[in-house]
Amino acid sequence: MSILAHANAQMAREEAVFGVPVEGCGLDEAVTRVTEERRGALWIVTANPEILLLANRDHTYVDLLRQADLRTVDGFGLWLMLRFVGRKTSRVTGVELAERLVREAADRSWRVALIGGAEGIAQEAARQLQRRYPLLTILAEQGGTISLNGDDDERGEEARHRLTFFDPDLLLVAFGHPRQDFWIKQHASEFPNLKTVVGVGGTFDFWSGKAKRAPHHFQRLGLEWLWRLFREPRRVKRIWNAVVVFPVVFVLSRIKRS
Repeated sequence: MSILAHANAQMAREEAVFGVPVEGCGLDEAVTRVTEERRGALWIVTANPEILLLANRDHTYVDLLRQADLRTVDGFGLWLMLRFVGRKTSRVTGVELAERLVREAADRSWRVALIGGAEGIAQEAARQLQRRYPLLTILAEQGGTISLNGDDDERGEEARHRLTFFDPDLLLVAFGHPRQDFWIKQHASEFPNLKTVVGVGGTFDFWSGKAKRAPHHFQRLGLEWLWRLFREPRRVKRIWNAVVVFPVVFVLSRIKRS
């Protein structure tokens, strides 16, 4: 192995969390990547502690996430742990990234498609976005029931075919992980003019008004998890994993590597 190749391999290992590369670029850089001319769609994963903990238990999921083109840092716990080991990354939440991309799409006359979420949520999210961006061309589909490995049912297949005819430039997928990531891997190539595809988790809930984002000072301090726990106590297991389990597993993995 050449010196350059060895250096690149070492850098890749340092950037990886549980085997998943995490570039951690800022919002402006991510948008610049999206708007660059390229062949094929840019696939963005908004990496957070829950996604990475699942990857730590499932090598198949690691391999899948490594195939994405860009992995942003979504989640205060991940951002904090990377700072802990000396990596200065930007934190870009999935909601912020999706908001910025929709605004960019409206400015550039791109066609935007939403798929996923609970019954009626994607459609309401699309209506709210249309009010904010009157010139936006947008189509929303619920997408049926998706299996853990990304297979859709008959209803999902019909929705996917309608999206194919719509021919989106930007596709936002909200099936939750790992479903949305496997679905993207299987189906993104079916949209010939697609420029960007992003798995956005619960973003449609915020856009539709079903859920409310934490107040700005909670966001700035990285305490959205506390706000969500207060409003949705049923999320306690997910929040425990993100806030407590992930940092412990992360630190132990670094000790084992050293």
